[in-house]
Amino acid sequence: MRTPESQPAGAMHALEAIADTGPGSAPATVRLFDWLDSVTLPDGGLPFALPVANPAACAPLWIETDSKATSLQITAGVAAHAHRVARFDDRAREHPWLTRVTRYCFEAIDQMDEAPFAYVLSFALRFLDAAADTHPQAADLLRRLGRYVPADAAVPVAGGAEGETLRLLDLAPEPGRPVRALVNDAAVAHDLDRLEAGQQADGGWAVGFNAYSDAAALEWRGYATVSAVSTLRANGR
Repeated sequence: MRTPESQPAGAMHALEAIADTGPGSAPATVRLFDWLDSVTLPDGGLPFALPVANPAACAPLWIETDSKATSLQITAGVAAHAHRVARFDDRAREHPWLTRVTRYCFEAIDQMDEAPFAYVLSFALRFLDAAADTHPQAADLLRRLGRYVPADAAVPVAGGAEGETLRLLDLAPEPGRPVRALVNDAAVAHDLDRLEAGQQADGGWAVGFNAYSDAAALEWRGYATVSAVSTLRANGR
């Protein structure tokens, strides 16, 4: 996403970094929540992306989206990390935008009556897992979404790269979290073996989706590698 404009996806990764760095208060958090509140649509959700003035080198999925349509995928992803930040930042926890976006996510997930797109399912599960610390209704919605999680928690990505699949550790990477109740220990151990075996000769991990450019593929490899190492260490590997 080669764009100078602020974007919901950028906010999601910023909040991810803040949450990973905590505990503590990041000075930018309240300003970021304020900005998110300013671009939130009337129903309480966020668009997948905002308009991009110069689309050069920007992947089509960001450019071709409707900026007036709410995306549960990006909204749940942003809200999940916002709730992680709110665990240790009182200003984040009390910000009105968090209340607003949480209400939207709960309502949208409650209305699901068929298996959602793989990434929507992944981000919805991550949101409910993070929100469960402070919102009891998240536990019931987690159980209901569990009907869309296969026994091995491998969810194919419709329309993605050949063989593109979200795996158990994409959906439930941390031990001891509520979302882990949807999977069994044997499936977790098997997927940890898979992840560990995925390390390449240079020490890094590859991504399982089609990147828009060689530069993007390299950048995503860095993200995938940090994520893999973090997940393996958190699970005692």
